[in-house]
Amino acid sequence: MNEEVIAASATEPEVPAARRRRAAVGVTAVSAVLVALTIWARHGAQPDAATLTLDIAVGALGCALTPLLMWRPVTGALGLAVLAALSPAVTPPATLAVLQVAQRRRLPVAVAVAATGVAAHAVQGLWQPNSGLSYGWWLVLITAGYGGLVGWGALARAHRALVMSLRERARRAETEQGRRVAEARMAERTRIAREMHDVLAHRLSLLATYAGALEYRPDSPPERLAQAAGVVRTGVHQALEELREVILVLRDEDAAEEAARVAGRSPVLADVPALVEESRGAGVRARLRDEAADPENLPAAVSRTAYRVVQEGLTNARKHAPGRPVEVELSGRPGEGLAVTVTNPVGGADDGSGADGANGANGADGGAGAAGATGATGVTGHSDARAVGGGRGAAPAEAQRAAAQAAAAVGSGTGLVGLTERVHLAGGVLDHGLHGDRFRLHARLPWPA
Repeated sequence: MNEEVIAASATEPEVPAARRRRAAVGVTAVSAVLVALTIWARHGAQPDAATLTLDIAVGALGCALTPLLMWRPVTGALGLAVLAALSPAVTPPATLAVLQVAQRRRLPVAVAVAATGVAAHAVQGLWQPNSGLSYGWWLVLITAGYGGLVGWGALARAHRALVMSLRERARRAETEQGRRVAEARMAERTRIAREMHDVLAHRLSLLATYAGALEYRPDSPPERLAQAAGVVRTGVHQALEELREVILVLRDEDAAEEAARVAGRSPVLADVPALVEESRGAGVRARLRDEAADPENLPAAVSRTAYRVVQEGLTNARKHAPGRPVEVELSGRPGEGLAVTVTNPVGGADDGSGADGANGANGADGGAGAAGATGATGVTGHSDARAVGGGRGAAPAEAQRAAAQAAAAVGSGTGLVGLTERVHLAGGVLDHGLHGDRFRLHARLPWPA
């Protein structure tokens, strides 16, 4: 009995108890009608008291046993088969029982129950023969009937299993779709964070450097303060423009990249010299060695990634090693790959390092640099943060520390993590870490021939 319950749970869908009770009532009612019709057909013309009593008693017992088919179909079918061997009145519920077993159990079980039913009717035909047919033909009809019921039930069971399978597949597909949507949202958030960092961190760190110089020397001449404030205003405007570009890319990446390419605003490898000059304008002693052959033919994705590597390296050097020289090296050719390397000594500059200008000359005012250097403007259109220093010869190391603290406040500290992912997406490899007393950021990117 317990084994049958376990088999039912493995092969049947869960049916509510109320629905199962309603089905039992319906099957019992149909069986009672069929039993009554069978008894009436057998004894309507020449009733035999003993046989009639036996048929009524066995038929009533069969009707009482029929509800068991809803919970224990195999047990109920075997019990009805035994009763069918005693009286033809139980033949209708016995055949219904075989159909129930075929619909709810595996085919071998249904065949075994059907064979039991055929054997029971074979016994019935021996001691209560059918007057209209010979025993052989009657047994053939019984066997064919049981076989048809088994086939019908097996087909219904297969159809139900198919429907259940399709529903399960639909449920899984819906769940998978939900998971893919969640992953897509997470990937989009990651992409937004990476784009925001790449585009804005460099610009905001430059603004923080100028703001640090303003904070350190509030007593500078008014024209110098106005000049530095103008630089901050221009930088904020540029940061807003770049933020608009990022939002455009996130809305429609393909269209935005095409528009940016046509407008010449998408950062590529050819923009690295301007990026280095911009850092020099903020007091970074940066040196560029460009040995990349034919950079115009570099794939757009690789070219943008190389630009981001240099941008991240200069930003980190300005934050964590103010006043120290930074070396940027580009090398490679089609078929060999592109190598991008940014190196700088570890730690901030000492007190004597501030005497060197970003362009290798002392400034006319002798002022302290925001990044530990004095001198003229390093790039056309960018006011040098060193101009805020005034003419009092303030200590360069203190100015460097103030500017470095302001620049270090910008960013989340996860730039290298996002940069590593960006390089990997471009098919390259990124390596960063200490090499002796220098920090080295090195990226190797593919460059098809």
